[in-house]
Amino acid sequence: ETRPIPEPGPNEVLLRMHSVGICGSDVHYWQHGRIGDFVVKDPMVLGHEASGTVVKVGSGVTHLKPGDRVAIEPGVPREMDEFCKTGRYNLSPTIFFCATPPDDGNLCRYYKHSASYCYKLPDNVTFEEGALIEPLSVGIHACKRAGVTLGSKVFVSGSGPIGLVNVIVAKMMGAAAVVVTDLSASRLQKAKEVGADFTIQVKNETPQEVASKVEGVLGCMPDITVECTGVQACIQAGIYATRSGGTLVLVGLGPEMVTVPIVNAAVREVDIRGIFRYCNTWPVAIALLASKRINVKPLVTHRFPLEKALEAFETTKRGEGVKVMLKCDPTDQSP
Repeated sequence: ETRPIPEPGPNEVLLRMHSVGICGSDVHYWQHGRIGDFVVKDPMVLGHEASGTVVKVGSGVTHLKPGDRVAIEPGVPREMDEFCKTGRYNLSPTIFFCATPPDDGNLCRYYKHSASYCYKLPDNVTFEEGALIEPLSVGIHACKRAGVTLGSKVFVSGSGPIGLVNVIVAKMMGAAAVVVTDLSASRLQKAKEVGADFTIQVKNETPQEVASKVEGVLGCMPDITVECTGVQACIQAGIYATRSGGTLVLVGLGPEMVTVPIVNAAVREVDIRGIFRYCNTWPVAIALLASKRINVKPLVTHRFPLEKALEAFETTKRGEGVKVMLKCDPTDQSP
């Protein structure tokens, strides 16, 4: 489908898109047409992990100019409501979010976006790193909500892209030890590459057995568990594993209803927290990338031109590699 190049409004910028990562949610919308209450009713452009180059700015935009390389924060509040006033704009019920029905995403050649949610990239931060700020932001937000700090012992359940960014961020925030579980040996190897101290390949263990293995490799129960799968058994293992007085953060989204040992959590004062996307994370992520304090480059395992988007989506659906990146600019020859 070909669409006309959009014209930016007064507070918007028009971007020539460069790198767009494929997220599991993109694949889910493609395959199932819905995630929870978000239902695809009309044709929708996918993509929300993105970076590009400014080609035109609206009349009210002063902090960006044509030629600037930017990372795009996909969630833009539509009104200054109570959540925006308190700095938690991700919870605003009227937020625009790329590739969440009915809002179009940015997997296209040209895209317009609110200038306030486009962040200039330093010269030493690549377009791919800029696109990876979106999943990285999930890790930053989750680890902040979890209270990861100097010396924390952390259990990350799931070694997909979101599990991996949580490993990276937890280590950056001072975690003394991070253990990761997954079904896939290759994904656990990637977790080791990005900084995990211990990995456990789960097979047919019960949630209690998984919790026991986590305690065994750490030498104690973890202070913090970051659950990145949404699978019922993994949430159960997260509760059993977390030490009394610790925190379990639910990052992965699975079925609406799950059965969990809630009394076990309650009597041991295990705090259970949710996260919804992120807020106020792009400046932090850019500073970390520019200072080379973190390295997200190993996350990208596959690259495709936009013309091969279907092949890229099928690669992601099969679970190959870690992060599949699409290149929207045909003139770009960088890896």
